[in-house]
Amino acid sequence: MAIGNRKRVTIKQVAKEAGVSTQTISRVINDRPDVAPATRERVLDVIDRLGYQPSQVARSLIQGHSCTLGVFGYGLEYFGPSCTLSGIEQEASKLGYTLLLSLIRQPEINNVKRSLREMLSHHVDGIIWAVPEIGENRAWMQQGAHRLSVPIVFLSMQPRPDEFIVTVDNYNGALLATRHLVVQGRQNIGLITGPLDWWEARQRKLGWREALQSVGLPAKDTFVVEGNWLADSGERGLGQLLARHPEIDGVFACNDQMALGALKMARQLGRQVPQDLAVVGFDDIPEAAYFFPPLSTVRQDMVELGRRAVRELNRALELGRNDGLCTPRTILLQPEIVVRESSVFTES
Repeated sequence: MAIGNRKRVTIKQVAKEAGVSTQTISRVINDRPDVAPATRERVLDVIDRLGYQPSQVARSLIQGHSCTLGVFGYGLEYFGPSCTLSGIEQEASKLGYTLLLSLIRQPEINNVKRSLREMLSHHVDGIIWAVPEIGENRAWMQQGAHRLSVPIVFLSMQPRPDEFIVTVDNYNGALLATRHLVVQGRQNIGLITGPLDWWEARQRKLGWREALQSVGLPAKDTFVVEGNWLADSGERGLGQLLARHPEIDGVFACNDQMALGALKMARQLGRQVPQDLAVVGFDDIPEAAYFFPPLSTVRQDMVELGRRAVRELNRALELGRNDGLCTPRTILLQPEIVVRESSVFTES
């Protein structure tokens, strides 16, 4: 008989073959101590011989948890989100969880009640919301839509006292980038932001502005152009900045792709990097070290972001199972500056 046509072995068949009750089979499967060693060995032999596979759904109903985490993700074609999902998978596997992934194609959408209901119908123990905060796409939280029976950990979101949040300190990352340019003696530092309806982009703009204001350097709006995270917007952005302010001698591009576009425009305009123009990006994508010149950037560990999200959700779940109180908190992961040739001029 073909394997695909075989009927699933039931717990009753295993019990009959082993000469014990179905309750005994259940105790053996769940590694309960109240089973005689000889009986346990006999049951396990029958399970192996018959190829019995316990129903995970049934076990979850009995145990009260499924060991499954729901993950809402976005933008897996991009470096950061794909790294985050990798970190989520690594830590979930380490802690014994399986994942159920749902992709949000339009992250700016506000109404997510249907998606949440569908995820909860699979009896997930908890949810990781790995979708960026854009515009008003968090308004559903104010409507109580996420006051659910399972905990939710949010990624890349503005800190809120009543939520579990794991995110990168984008503000401090922008401080690091801008202060590095100041230390290099740059006096007129432009900014190419990401789309400003993104919370991360607004935080990076704020860090740039406050770093300059703290040392009395210009931080006017004319020193800012808004990009869209893509390289071509970085190319256009630097052209616009230099048309307004030819004196600009440094630029902070709020991700590495836009920094790549800025490097291209600098070459087209005859600006030598870093002699005439120092450039710093944000992310530290693997290719950043191979740009020409190699790109100084702010490294954020997106794999660790995913890992920490799973650990935080696991903490909430374990305390909940033990009737403990798990107070929501925000975990800020600290980025670091990586200095390469695009921002530091050395005499040959």
